[in-house]
Amino acid sequence: MSAIVSENEERRGQSQKMVDDLQQERKEVWALFCQIAEQKPFEHGDKLAPVLGQFAEILVDYVSFGHFCLFERALSGNERRAYILEVVKQVYSSYVQTTDAVLAFNDNFDSVKDIDFNALEQNLSHLGEDLAKRMDLEDQVCAALLKRQETSH
Repeated sequence: MSAIVSENEERRGQSQKMVDDLQQERKEVWALFCQIAEQKPFEHGDKLAPVLGQFAEILVDYVSFGHFCLFERALSGNERRAYILEVVKQVYSSYVQTTDAVLAFNDNFDSVKDIDFNALEQNLSHLGEDLAKRMDLEDQVCAALLKRQETSH
């Protein structure tokens, strides 16, 4: 019994760290997103290019973190908690759609030399919607990860 409790506490600690790390990634993404959005109307210049380049880098890190940390355990078959697997199954296809949208944005705007400033505002708006959806989906998985499974002993 003690080994099971210890294993559960360790798993919860790992889950909490993963959620904390994800939230830190989000803060960085949103901070840079807002920095870019505040520079509207967009025009050629040196102010936007470095922030947009940094944003593209952080954005890819954030997307990678979500896939390889948040979903990897469940998708690789190593997650034993059925309630987590159920949530992952429910949200994964929508999550992948947001990943595709984020990566498409990144592909269009990661080269600061060839930025289409006319398209940036509309694309940034769509990206904001996709990021909000993505974060909602992540919140569902995070809530499941941090949930204490009800047991009767």
